[in-house]
Amino acid sequence: DLQGSVFVFPKESPTAHVQVTAKLERPLNNFTVCLRSFTDLTRPYGLFSYATKKQSNDVLLFKPKPGLYEFHVGGKFLLFTVPQSLEESEHVCASWESTTGIVRFWFNGKPWPRKGLQRGYTMGALASIVLGQDQDSFGGGFDTQQSFVGEILSVYLWDTGISSSGVTAAMYDSPEQTPIFGWRNFPYKIVGEVYLKP
Repeated sequence: DLQGSVFVFPKESPTAHVQVTAKLERPLNNFTVCLRSFTDLTRPYGLFSYATKKQSNDVLLFKPKPGLYEFHVGGKFLLFTVPQSLEESEHVCASWESTTGIVRFWFNGKPWPRKGLQRGYTMGALASIVLGQDQDSFGGGFDTQQSFVGEILSVYLWDTGISSSGVTAAMYDSPEQTPIFGWRNFPYKIVGEVYLKP
């Protein structure tokens, strides 16, 4: 149970990351990812990367610059413009459903207009899930210039969609639905210089 703790990524690195060691039972047709991050970076960086052998950006939450998020599904992506908040942490959730391709995005608990992408797609179940880097190959291919520096916490993944009230609950680490993994039952392995701190 990591409640009250954060992963600290102290400096740029071509290797440092947190590997999520959860094993998925089946391919994903729907999913929601939520996390909170705190950084003063202005260059691009990867937050959450879900890579399969076939597709290194099966799911990717990436921030190319302040005020903009990229959300990738199966190698294609949507952009979401958000307020810039360099001195505050940012909570984001993104959900996607295969049947319609509809993507929902929340920033600090507020929903953004829905968009769509990759209708009918299915994620692979055999995945390498990484925090703090963008995988360009399965479990690797990191670029120092896209590495995260700062704090990441309250990470959740569901194999379903989520409601706005569910997003609010996740922000406070008391999720309404049981996630595949979440901050209260987080399976992880630290690789390189990352610290778990109160």
